[in-house]
Amino acid sequence: MIERQDGGAFETEVAAMDEEQKQDLGQDAGTGEAGLHREPEAGAGSEPSAGEAAEAAGAAEESAADGETPVDSPSDKMAEYDASFVTLEPGQIVKGKVVQVGDGEVMVDVGYKFEGRIPLYELGLRSGQTPHDVVSVGDEIDVFVLKIEDAEGNVLLSKRRADSRMAWQRLERAMANGEVIEAPVIERVKGGLLVDVGVRGFIPASHVGRNYVENLEEYVGQTLRLKVIELDRQRNNVVLSHKQVLEEEYERAKAEAFAKLKEGTIVTGVVRRITDFGAFVDVGGGVEGLLHVSEMAWSRVAHPSDVVKEGQTIEVMVLKVDPESERISLSLRETLPDPWLAAAERYPVGATVQGTVTRVVDFGAFVKLEDGIEGLVHISQLADYHVNDPAEVVRPGDEVEVRVVSVDPERRRIGLSMRSPQPERPRGRRGGSRPEPRTTSGEAPPVTLGEVFEDLGNLFKDQ
Repeated sequence: MIERQDGGAFETEVAAMDEEQKQDLGQDAGTGEAGLHREPEAGAGSEPSAGEAAEAAGAAEESAADGETPVDSPSDKMAEYDASFVTLEPGQIVKGKVVQVGDGEVMVDVGYKFEGRIPLYELGLRSGQTPHDVVSVGDEIDVFVLKIEDAEGNVLLSKRRADSRMAWQRLERAMANGEVIEAPVIERVKGGLLVDVGVRGFIPASHVGRNYVENLEEYVGQTLRLKVIELDRQRNNVVLSHKQVLEEEYERAKAEAFAKLKEGTIVTGVVRRITDFGAFVDVGGGVEGLLHVSEMAWSRVAHPSDVVKEGQTIEVMVLKVDPESERISLSLRETLPDPWLAAAERYPVGATVQGTVTRVVDFGAFVKLEDGIEGLVHISQLADYHVNDPAEVVRPGDEVEVRVVSVDPERRRIGLSMRSPQPERPRGRRGGSRPEPRTTSGEAPPVTLGEVFEDLGNLFKDQ
């Protein structure tokens, strides 16, 4: 009854329309939009009649036959919405994206219905760190699922426990395969160093370096290459070694160095240690050669520290390589020009030059003219008078003026004199006035028989 009355009223209303309104109504119907909307009457109910259901089914079949996608029902959409979320279980490790970083917690999107929450104590912060120091918005991190829902309706997560579990897995794999891992040193403790390998690891002092390390504090903040030498997950014990890594690298570098180094080649090295007899120079990969004090300069060297310093980079010549004894002999002197090659030109006989007394011996004094060249002032040439002890005239470190009396570059010898130059006397001349020698105090020195008759030999020759 109600449907008929509604249909008749609708027909009467359509009949009253003019042609233009009827045309508009047809266009609306063609596009699937109702030109006139009928509200269902109260009491008609929301369930369609059998005829309407059949009509709807036929329309759906017709749409499917035409290739059109039927509209999903609300229940289908809800099923798809639920299926888009991951299924979480306590104890899982999943990846998530940081969406918010606060002072007391970090919010992470793990693909669940609700965002996960990492409390401050589950971030794994070290002393003095804040959440902003370890994560940022947009970071993808691994998290451990603690609870599906807490009191606030969120998923409770832990970054600290995820890092710990994954760290143990990595350590077990590294120990089994002998892999080298890297970790920063976070603290100096009694007996060694603490490092962060995802969990707390310990390096004994004896495994920090190849040799004894006196100051472990200098390693704090450094990142070291390490090998796992002991692992106990039940006791939370991780022991590592930096020494093993260095030893293996040294053995490889040593084999390479002895195969590559040839006598007579010049290499660049770094002075590592200085002793009284020379210096040890690193020629690559921790392989050290000995630079003896006698090979440091052309001149005499009092102590190696006068020529080189620890940490200094120098060029040295390889003198000898002995793989059996694993010794390398080096020379710094051979990389420098030989000062004796042009000594005769620089110090001709008769020239007066300045020098420094280096040594005083019983028979005279040695005077350094330049690096690599020393001359001898014989005791008879130290003064214009007789000298019993050279120390009475000169001392080491004195700056003196000397005269070159002989040069022998092949034997590397220069004869010097501190006496006043004497004019040559004609041969055969006897006697003649001689200036009386004086000491520095002004007193006349004692005259020897040889000085009185110094021309006696020439006299016999002339005769």
